[in-house]
Amino acid sequence: MAREKTVGWRWRSRASPLVVFSLIAVIAASAALLLPGLRLRSAPAVSFTLLDGRAVEFAQLRGRPVLIAFWATSCAPCVAELPDLVKLYRDLHPRGLELIAVAMPYDPPLHVQAFVRDHAVPYPVALDVGGVVWRAFDEVKFVPTTFLFDPQGEMIFRYVGKLDIARARRLVAPFLDQTPVTSPS
Repeated sequence: MAREKTVGWRWRSRASPLVVFSLIAVIAASAALLLPGLRLRSAPAVSFTLLDGRAVEFAQLRGRPVLIAFWATSCAPCVAELPDLVKLYRDLHPRGLELIAVAMPYDPPLHVQAFVRDHAVPYPVALDVGGVVWRAFDEVKFVPTTFLFDPQGEMIFRYVGKLDIARARRLVAPFLDQTPVTSPS
């Protein structure tokens, strides 16, 4: 009986590093899958299909800061942040900021069109019916989720929830007024 306890104890002491390593691997894998934007570091090679049918390649936006806002018409925080995004766009677009709102794939296009019309959204809005943009942005888990890219296409900010507009303004400020604006809007 004493010998069985010794063998059992030895097995556990040998397995302990293996168990710890396995646990760390599971935690790291879970974090990579659950935390949005963890893998995304630079602008994905993706095309946005705007409400008017035009396609805008992310590469066309190089040279200016770009804010990509994922949202849905049924999302209360998305609707609540709309006035702030409109003001941000009106204030900073003339100085170089580009903003594209991407409707989630589950949002019906007719609802998106009606919402944009009824709320007089001034910035470009993209439909993502097939989920191509959504996948390119690491399958955004929650809306609103906002990404800010510098003029070279490197992600400098990712925010889940109602956007901290003051912080976004501070982060984008160094990149404004650097290039002439030619916009998809």
